[in-house]
Amino acid sequence: MVAITLDRLTKVFDGGIVAVDDVRVEIGSGEFVALLGPTGCGKSTILRLIAGLEEPTGGRVLFDGETVDERSVRDRRVAMVFQDYALYPYLTVAQNIGFPLRLGAEPTGALAARVAEAAEQLGITDLLDRRPGNLSGGQRQRVAMARAIVRRPHAFLLDEPLSNLDAGVRAELRTEIAALSRRLGVTTVYVTHDQVEAMTMADRVAVLRRGRVQQIGPPAQVYGDPVSLFVAAFLGTPRPSLLQGAIYVDVARVLIDVGSQLLELSRDDPRVRSLIGRHTERVTLAVRPDALVPVVPDTDSGAVLRGSVRSVEQLGHEALVRVDVGAVPTSVVESRLDHPDTGRHLSDLLADDPPTGHPFRHTLARMIPHQRTDEPSPTARTEYGFYPVYDLDPADEQPPGGDLVVRVPALTPPRPGASMVLAVDLDRLLLFDRAGNRIRLD
Repeated sequence: MVAITLDRLTKVFDGGIVAVDDVRVEIGSGEFVALLGPTGCGKSTILRLIAGLEEPTGGRVLFDGETVDERSVRDRRVAMVFQDYALYPYLTVAQNIGFPLRLGAEPTGALAARVAEAAEQLGITDLLDRRPGNLSGGQRQRVAMARAIVRRPHAFLLDEPLSNLDAGVRAELRTEIAALSRRLGVTTVYVTHDQVEAMTMADRVAVLRRGRVQQIGPPAQVYGDPVSLFVAAFLGTPRPSLLQGAIYVDVARVLIDVGSQLLELSRDDPRVRSLIGRHTERVTLAVRPDALVPVVPDTDSGAVLRGSVRSVEQLGHEALVRVDVGAVPTSVVESRLDHPDTGRHLSDLLADDPPTGHPFRHTLARMIPHQRTDEPSPTARTEYGFYPVYDLDPADEQPPGGDLVVRVPALTPPRPGASMVLAVDLDRLLLFDRAGNRIRLD
């Protein structure tokens, strides 16, 4: 098994598309790390750089502290599993599994024994005489996994291996893959856009956006303590509601304005100390269902939001209720959830983050002109004090409401149109500044 280090890894494709941007990740020997992010964020490119299928534009890939950029794919001793199985249709399952060993001139007896061992580990011993065309999708993926482990690689590289399978098979296989990786003790890098796969399988999750690692850590930490608005917005099922807001501080209170109503907090509450110095500052609230609790209508707590039920989604064991509280959602651009599949251009790289010591960035800064604009945030006043003029998407004739989603027991869901009062748990409320950085409530 190997420890894998990505040292300032960068990949720029022809046309100036930046697929991987100064990635630094250390993966311990035997560790299972998931690369999580939307389509076009560079996950698969990182995997191909580790495998040696792509050459980096900058930075290095190291195995156990030694640079492997000059090693061939075979010499790196890694095994890749793809989403499309990549099985030979005219070979039997046994022949497909043993194919990598035949290329290495493995003795016939040893080859048969290792194929049988790999098939037993994946539970496909009874399929060895079949051909891929006679297998289900889940069975084909098990064959692809068996072909990977038969080589006894130093690392597994899995590129969205479950994306073509139905939900039931996916749930079954992700458990098997995680258990197999830990049983064999193989260093595993798993690429996925499915947060459930990443959160349930990996020892650590690296969240990527536009070629950069936004945050890496254990799943519970990345979910519970996101460092940026993008990480908070990308994680969670359902995803959190993102609302525009502003902070107003007076002698006794700290008010968080969400457009049509206020969250009123005591200035003496130690959790709001970080907000006192942010008077009149605009923020984004990320509100997950687990931060909301339905309460009785006459609740007089200041940390409540009132609204009407827009819709109810039955899930069997629970119901998800969407409540319109009259807030305005954060724009897609501000939430950083805009992800073109075409990747980033060099000019986008510099616009997002001016050079900060990276030699590759300094070179680009001299080559490509860029500018920054700092426009003041428009404001308006009402009887409550400071309010922002909320940004609406001009493309929407009727901008979507700022719905909140709350979980309720499946047997007692409210009806659409009913009034609801939701208490907000400040310990689980996530706040971010205009740059998308976390404002922690201490």
